[in-house]
Amino acid sequence: MRALIDLLIQHDFLLVFLVTLAARIGAPLPAAPLLVVAGGLAAAGRLSALSLVVAAVLANVLGDAIWFIAGRTHGHRVLRLLCRVSLSPDVCVRQSESLIARWGGSSLLAAKFLPGISVVAAPMAGALGMGWRRFVAYDAVAGLVWTLCFLGLGLVFSDQIQDVLDALSNAGLLALAAIGAVLLLMVGNRWRRRRQMARLQGEVERISVEDAAALVDQDMAPLFIDVRSDPGRAADPRTLPGALNIPLTRLPEYADQLPRDRLLVLYCNCPNEISAVQGAHELLQRGHARVLALDGGLDGWHALQRRRGRDRGDSGDGDAVDPPSSSAPTTAPAVP
Repeated sequence: MRALIDLLIQHDFLLVFLVTLAARIGAPLPAAPLLVVAGGLAAAGRLSALSLVVAAVLANVLGDAIWFIAGRTHGHRVLRLLCRVSLSPDVCVRQSESLIARWGGSSLLAAKFLPGISVVAAPMAGALGMGWRRFVAYDAVAGLVWTLCFLGLGLVFSDQIQDVLDALSNAGLLALAAIGAVLLLMVGNRWRRRRQMARLQGEVERISVEDAAALVDQDMAPLFIDVRSDPGRAADPRTLPGALNIPLTRLPEYADQLPRDRLLVLYCNCPNEISAVQGAHELLQRGHARVLALDGGLDGWHALQRRRGRDRGDSGDGDAVDPPSSSAPTTAPAVP
């Protein structure tokens, strides 16, 4: 521990910059705790607070810019990759979509303090078409607020932090074991949630894209329901033939209005089709007997169409239908 503190004192700018940059790119490094410790050392006159602020803000903007470019270039594919490796893939995309849709550029500030979607916010902003200047301006402000928050904690509680550092230095392996135990508890809680989602998937049957396409070819098309959020569809406007656009969060509102004598196939473009599975489970709980989740989701469907030489562009094989707005009378959405 003492060696780490000495390293921070000797290479304050470089260490803070590299750790923060790596954390913004997605590496599991403790950038925020490092800033708190650095703040405590700055209060003692051993580090330059201005140097720490510049290093952290630059690293924030540069790291987020990398993901922003990836989001603008590859859109939903980057988001799906990021959430697939997350321990909470069920909420990763959905939370980031809703956050940016509601708050716009200001969401970049909120995302700094939300570990589950912190890395996803920048590529989501790129995928949704946020301008470069707006992104850099908001992200710089967000990075500054984030930096001042944790650096300020170190400055305010410098005496207590010094006591903690001394205790950690004396404790040695015991301190490292305690820190490791806390990290294991956090990871364990996320893993438990992931296991719950796995059990939920076992309760919902799926249909392959090949079987779904065969039903369409035989004029026995199921009613496809796109459970992605509005920002999600904006980032990836592809759809399925005649699909209804009903976000997962609004599905309970329309559950009783959907036909019970027709096969319902829910789809999304998320890891393990988790949103489609959750939506199908919701409809099954509400008495719908013929509900399936599309295995492979939107990507699987369009990959099949390309293999069959029938890919018809971003609009798929038909136009999607939006449900009524919240201000409209609560009548059933048009069902093809």
